[in-house]
Amino acid sequence: MSGVIVRKLLAIAVLFAFGLSAQAGLRFDQLRDLLRSSITQGLSDKDVAKYLKGQQLAFSLDDRTVEEFVGLGVGPRTVAELRRLQQESQALPPPQQAVVQEQPAGPPPPSEEEQKRIIEEARRAALEYTERLPDFLCLQITRRYLDPSGLEMDWLKMDELKTRVSYIDGSENYELVSVNNQVSERKIDEVGGATSTGEFGSMLRELFEPRSGAQFVWARHSLLRARPVYVFSFRVTRSGSRWRLTYGDGPNDPARQEIVTAYGGLIYVDKETERTLRIAMEAQDIPPSFPIHRATTRLDYDYIDINGSEFLLPLKAEVRMRAGREISRNNVEFRLYRKFSAEASISFAEIDDVQPLPDEPPTEPEP
Repeated sequence: MSGVIVRKLLAIAVLFAFGLSAQAGLRFDQLRDLLRSSITQGLSDKDVAKYLKGQQLAFSLDDRTVEEFVGLGVGPRTVAELRRLQQESQALPPPQQAVVQEQPAGPPPPSEEEQKRIIEEARRAALEYTERLPDFLCLQITRRYLDPSGLEMDWLKMDELKTRVSYIDGSENYELVSVNNQVSERKIDEVGGATSTGEFGSMLRELFEPRSGAQFVWARHSLLRARPVYVFSFRVTRSGSRWRLTYGDGPNDPARQEIVTAYGGLIYVDKETERTLRIAMEAQDIPPSFPIHRATTRLDYDYIDINGSEFLLPLKAEVRMRAGREISRNNVEFRLYRKFSAEASISFAEIDDVQPLPDEPPTEPEP
């Protein structure tokens, strides 16, 4: 993408952000992440200062915090805008990160023996996962966004894909139904951009199967959708990995590239059932020459009723990839589950009426 196009898209993104910040203002974590990302991606001091010009804050910015931001390596124009924000935010409350730092310590971690038992039980459930699933249908909704600024703040919605997913005898089938609510007869791999498949057991199985050689380390106790969970970190080397990163528009793109990458992340294990409720992972050791520089994915499972019986099924996922300055983000939801039969179907009226899942309260940051 040419520099002229990037600057035009950046201008659009900044104007979009002005509308949001005028309503609520930037939180501390948003401002901090914005500045860190701008330095990591080598954005110019001029572009960052232009973005901040006219912004408002949702907290009071003090001298110490400004100096910390200066220590990150921000440029003089950015510092000038931070000083302006400091003056304008004096009457606002302090940032909320101090509250998080004062939270009491949680319970002690399980013993090493108990940790091993929890992981082995989670492994057993993961490897048997697909055997427990009924044949079913569901709707996969993928909302795709692009941030051309590289700041992970100004997401422009690109399109919305609705896919009919059938799961029969352990096999997944994806049928693209509509793009931006317009009926489509294309295949899922012909729409271009980032798409997502394989959530129904593939990620769980590939992480926990012995050939992956995944190493699990205790992280912490936590809550996920009000359920107490054990959190473990993990790492899988490239030799044990099956995570493929693909760059290119469809299978016939002559510029298409693909690699297998190492990865690490976190799993959240339900304390009651000892089954995995979330996998959050990030690609590691990506070759510098590969067009995708960063890739993360997070998959959430939840207990969902199908014909009067509860099953642990995918609820939602988020996939992010950075190529150069641009970042893509896919928000995926799995809705309208029903048992598969010859008469089972998902009507267009149901598809058009699906509202996005509500936002969850923030939890600890992912890796």
